[in-house]
Amino acid sequence: MSGSPDSVGFTARLGAFALDALIVFVVAGPLVALTGRTTILLFFVLVPMAGTIFCWHRYGATPGKIAFSARIVDARTGGRPTLERLAMRCAAYLASALPLFLGFAWIAVDRRKQAWHDKIAGTRVIYEE
Repeated sequence: MSGSPDSVGFTARLGAFALDALIVFVVAGPLVALTGRTTILLFFVLVPMAGTIFCWHRYGATPGKIAFSARIVDARTGGRPTLERLAMRCAAYLASALPLFLGFAWIAVDRRKQAWHDKIAGTRVIYEE
């Protein structure tokens, strides 16, 4: 698949991420408040990562991406990515985030509108038809 117009750009993906982050904070915040600071890693990192991979695998998108009519596809075939590819995509978020979030900003300049984690995992984010 080439850089077709159905690729989701930076602004929509940022909006989807913000919506997903809001959901995490609304759910995890009270849980951490009730259970204590020792559960921060669990409720703000590990559970959201597992939930994200689950949503990607089951629905092709997180709630934020669904709200923006976007879904994740295999960059080569345009089909559903494998669970392994999705787990790699999630782990590769670190590569996109560590250098001052440049990997996410890359979406704005890449002709295929892929972030670094998309390139690493071989995925794309496209609009639903």
